[in-house]
Amino acid sequence: MAAADTLITPSPVSEKIVRLAGKAVCEFNMIRAGDRIAVGLSGGKDSMALLHALVALHNRAPVRFELQAFTIQQGKFLASFADVEKHVAELGVPWTMVEDAPSVRLVQQGIAHGCDVCSRYRRRAVYEIARSLGCKVIAFGHTADDFAEAMVRNLVFTGRVKPLPPMVSSSKGEFRIIRPLMYVREDWIRDQAAKSAFPIVGCVCSLKEGTRTKMRAFLRQLSSDNPHIYSNIISAGVGVWNAKVQAEGGETDDTD
Repeated sequence: MAAADTLITPSPVSEKIVRLAGKAVCEFNMIRAGDRIAVGLSGGKDSMALLHALVALHNRAPVRFELQAFTIQQGKFLASFADVEKHVAELGVPWTMVEDAPSVRLVQQGIAHGCDVCSRYRRRAVYEIARSLGCKVIAFGHTADDFAEAMVRNLVFTGRVKPLPPMVSSSKGEFRIIRPLMYVREDWIRDQAAKSAFPIVGCVCSLKEGTRTKMRAFLRQLSSDNPHIYSNIISAGVGVWNAKVQAEGGETDDTD
């Protein structure tokens, strides 16, 4: 793992994305002095933008912290990660890929399974690799779009006002999970990915259409008439999350 004071190659990610990521980090005290942060790279543009933003913040933050990128291979990627590996190396960030045998076995044996199973297997694997890397903080690339969609989806399908937590502790308190891109719109990342030629590796899951796809289309349609749709939903979600934290003294992730 790179030392905290190692000079990491400057990132070309836009100042807007870095500024909004920095806003989230400061607002929720996501990153603290001495943190070792495991940054999840899924092969998509969002997680790559997250890594770039954290590299930029690393070079200017008043506190010292370390970055370690990782990828979980679940047998569903559509291409090699060779370009991703080269790109991350150019940023000066260590990267490792780990194959999750139980996930790969499901695919190889053709066992039907839903997103919930895949997500549960992936979360277990994420904790295992973060532990092996000596990282107590795990960063995911969920965007403003993801936050808004999760908020509305939970309201519509579960009858609960349950936002995606900006920062949360694993149920056993071992890890701090952070989502620094919570204020960053996916459209901005898409533009940046094109300008910076981010290496992207698709996943078979991204080709499927379901509830999430419909919810995304619905919110995009609303935002075409009201550009504040996403920020309003996120603001409401943050308010609910803050109230929950104050009432319960913290929030934990219930998926591990």
